[in-house]
Amino acid sequence: MPFFVAADASELAVGYVVAHYGADEAEILNLGVAPEHRRCGVGKALVEQMLATLAAKGVRSVYLEVRESNAAARRLYEQLGFTPVGLRPNYYRRPPEAAVVLRTAILAVGGDA
Repeated sequence: MPFFVAADASELAVGYVVAHYGADEAEILNLGVAPEHRRCGVGKALVEQMLATLAAKGVRSVYLEVRESNAAARRLYEQLGFTPVGLRPNYYRRPPEAAVVLRTAILAVGGDA
């Protein structure tokens, strides 16, 4: 289960990403960035590093769920090549909300898309 932590200059954690994979598919389980470090490229860098790591392990498709109302996260994922492939009604509980399922195809290291 790969994970990465981003730290600031004082070595305090400012973000993290965790995923799991099997065969040629993976799921990003969680991405978190401290509020004061959002919109500074931390989340993008973490996801890019995760996608590169997963590609090196032979993963070709990566999925994740995001709150339907989380426009900022959805924009980030779209910039990184994720597209909507489904909806999970009532996926989140507090508050109740649907999750949008996103997917991206990634290049296997030394291969093609």
